[in-house]
Amino acid sequence: MSLKDHGAKPWHLGIGQTSDSTGEFWTASELSLDHILAPLRLAIEFGRVTITIMSQTTVIETYRELHQSGCFVLPNPWDVGSAVYLQKTGFKALATTSAGFAFSRALPDSVTAIPVELMLNHVREIAAATSLPVNADFQNCYADLPEGVAVNVSRCIGTGVAGLSIEDATGDSKTPLYDDKLALERVQAARSAIDASGSGVVLTARCEAALVQYPDALRVAIDRLVAFAAAGADCLYAPGFYEPTEISAIVKAVAPKPVNVLARPGLTVSQLADLGVRRISVGSSLARVAWGAFMRSAQEIAQEGSFASFSAGAPHGELNELFSS
Repeated sequence: MSLKDHGAKPWHLGIGQTSDSTGEFWTASELSLDHILAPLRLAIEFGRVTITIMSQTTVIETYRELHQSGCFVLPNPWDVGSAVYLQKTGFKALATTSAGFAFSRALPDSVTAIPVELMLNHVREIAAATSLPVNADFQNCYADLPEGVAVNVSRCIGTGVAGLSIEDATGDSKTPLYDDKLALERVQAARSAIDASGSGVVLTARCEAALVQYPDALRVAIDRLVAFAAAGADCLYAPGFYEPTEISAIVKAVAPKPVNVLARPGLTVSQLADLGVRRISVGSSLARVAWGAFMRSAQEIAQEGSFASFSAGAPHGELNELFSS
């Protein structure tokens, strides 16, 4: 259903194109004030309308500053409750997790399984739930061609995020990565959309060569990250490389641009900081830790008739106090 079906009065803004839930595109001249303000409604429910309207610039500036020196952990909540807890724990910024969110919706972690509208609503919800900078795990931007990337990046900026990522993985096992030319054009399109918005949102460009087990993955990743950096990516990320020599090679190749590394057991913040890593994310790990506890407890009940695992649960009073304050 288009805006005209609602009889909405158009409001002109220089923000390019977007689309409704049917995938139908409209131009800026067809956007109504009601749709421009729609992302704020959730914020109003959270009592944060002032923060949401006035602070996107502030959180973007804060997020950019975090990338200038040192090393920080960027944990990945999968819902509002986990986002609020992570803020109260003292983290300085958050990132969504496509996998964690997908699993919470009984979906696989696949760009073909999550509609862009569903992901945008999720990102908007997380951004509204916290005053911290939020980075959107935006997969392949839910588009193959650069034009579609630009449209969806603009829409993602409108959710209130401080940063977003773009991947070079296609979601197709037969051709797991976009070819070099198209991958670069997609990053350039994302960069142009951010520049056109005037927002300064931090752009992270990812190479998924290791995750898709691409031949000669380290060389491919370094070549692509160097090209992505030259195309305007603010931060570079090649998940799946864990050896110190691999991480160090990536850091040196794209310097002085900051590098994000995906954490795993055996790595520590201090070790990664010593390698020159600026940002550490945890991907779906926190969500999977929660799933692991839930699955073990459910299986114990079903298979053994035991409730012993309940003793490891977070106290009700502690959670109640957390979300009452």
